[in-house]
Amino acid sequence: MALLQLLKEPSVLFAFSFLIVLLNFIFRDKLRKTKIKLPPSPPKLPIIGNLHQLGNSPHLSLWSLAEKFGPLIYLQLGHIPTVVVSSAKLAKEVLKTHDLALSSRPQIFSAKHLFYNCTDVAFSPYGAYWRHIRKICILELLSAKRVQSFSHVRVEEVARLAHRVAESYPGTTNLSKLLGLYANDILCRVAFGRDFSGGGEYDHHGFQKMLEEYQELLGGFSIGDFFPSMEFLHTLTGMKSRLQETFGRFDKLFDQMITEHQNPKREKQEHKDLVDVLLDIQKKDSADMPLTMDNVKAIILDMFAAGTDTTFITLDWGMTELLMNPKVLEKAQAEVRGVVGERRVVLESDLHQLDYMKAVIKEIYRLHPAAPVLLPRESMEDVNIDGYDIPAKTRIFVNAWAIGRDPESWENPEMFEPERFIGSTIDFKGQDFELIPFGAGRRGCPAITFSTASIELALAQLLHSFDWELPAGTTAKDLDLAEAFGITMHRIANLIVVAKPRFS
Repeated sequence: MALLQLLKEPSVLFAFSFLIVLLNFIFRDKLRKTKIKLPPSPPKLPIIGNLHQLGNSPHLSLWSLAEKFGPLIYLQLGHIPTVVVSSAKLAKEVLKTHDLALSSRPQIFSAKHLFYNCTDVAFSPYGAYWRHIRKICILELLSAKRVQSFSHVRVEEVARLAHRVAESYPGTTNLSKLLGLYANDILCRVAFGRDFSGGGEYDHHGFQKMLEEYQELLGGFSIGDFFPSMEFLHTLTGMKSRLQETFGRFDKLFDQMITEHQNPKREKQEHKDLVDVLLDIQKKDSADMPLTMDNVKAIILDMFAAGTDTTFITLDWGMTELLMNPKVLEKAQAEVRGVVGERRVVLESDLHQLDYMKAVIKEIYRLHPAAPVLLPRESMEDVNIDGYDIPAKTRIFVNAWAIGRDPESWENPEMFEPERFIGSTIDFKGQDFELIPFGAGRRGCPAITFSTASIELALAQLLHSFDWELPAGTTAKDLDLAEAFGITMHRIANLIVVAKPRFS
C-alpha cells in the first residue's frame, strides 16, 4: 500500500516511468546483441544512442567514426538502428549484392511533407508505385532521346552564361550566382518550358532561398526523424513550420506551372517539356496505377531541385578547384582550345574528344559529390554483410564523400589530380563503387545523362572563352571552402573571380 501511495506522487511516478524505459532500452539492446552479430559500434548514451556523435557535418563525423571502428559501423540514432558504409567494397554489397533487399526508403518526416507524402521517385518506398514512376522517369522523362531533344536549350543557356560572365569584365564576377542561374534556367526550360531569370522572376520567387531550404530540410539528420513516436519534436525545433512554408512556396509555383500548361490557348512548343509529358501520362495512365496531380507535382519537385543542385554544385566546385590548381586549369584549357580552335562556340559534338576535361569532372565528383551521404536506404529483410547481421528495418547510409577519399581505393586521396582518371576505366555511372556521386543500383539517380550533358558543355565553354584568375590580392589560400550540409552540399561563400574574355 505504501508503495502504491508513493507512486501516486507525480515526480516519483515520472522518475519510475523513466527508469522502466531506460532499463527496457538497455536490456533490449543487450539481448539483441547476444542473438545477432551486429557491426562494430562506438559507445552510446541511453535514449539518444549515438546521436551526439553526428555533429554539424555528419559526413565528416561518420568518416571519423569509420576510421576508428571500420568501414561498416552500427549506430543507434535515437530509436533508429542505423548502419553506415564507408568503403567501395561494402558499398558494392549494399548497392549491388543486396540491392533489392535494401531498396526501400525510410519515411523521413521532411520528405513526407515536401514530396506529397513521399510520392516522388527519390523518397517513395520500394513497391509497385515506385517501380511505375521510375519507369516513367527512365523511359519518358530522362531517356537519352529526351535529353538529346533538349540540346538547343543547353546551347542557348551556355551562350547566355558566357554573355553574363563577359559583361562583368574588367570588374569581378560572382561566378557562383551566374552558375546557379544557368543551372536553374536549363532546368526550368526543360521542365516548365520557360525560364524565370529574364524578367527577374528568379529573385521574385526566391528560388535560391527555396533551394537552400530544400537542401537543409532534407539533410536526413533531423533530430525528430530519430524519434518517430515523438512527432512534437518537429514543432519544438521549428522544423514543421519551415517545412510548411517551403512546401507552400513550391506548391504554389507548381500549381502556376500546371495551370499554364493546361491552358488551351498556350502556345505549342516544338519539344514537349517535362510537365507536358507528365500531364500526357496522367491522362493516358491505366486505371490500376493512375497518377494524381499531387504525384505529378512530387515528381516535378524531384526534377526541379535535384536537377538544379547537381549541375550548380559540380560546376561551382569545379571552377573553385581549377582556380586553386592553375596547372590543371592550364592543361584543361589547352585541351579544349586545341579541339575547338578559333571557333567561338563549343559544340556538343566536340565533347567526346575532351578526355582531360572529363577526368577533371570525375575528380570533382570524387572529392565533392553533390550528395555527400547518399539518400538513406531501409532494409526490407535481414541480410548479412561482411559477416555481420543487418536486421530488417535498419536505416543504411552510404558515405560517398568518405569513399571518394578512401586511401584503400585512391592514391593521394586529398589531392586534386584528374590525371588519375586518364587511362582508367573507372566511371561515375554506378558500376564502379569507388566513385558513386549518383548512387548505384535500383535507387541510383536516373538523371545522370541529363546532368552530365549540362555540366560538360558549360565547363568546356567557360574554359574556352575566358582566362580565369582570382581578384587582385586574393590567393587560393584565402578562399572560404566551408560547406552547408544538407541533402546536397554547396559552398557557403560565393566564388568571386576575374574572367577575361578571350574573344573581343
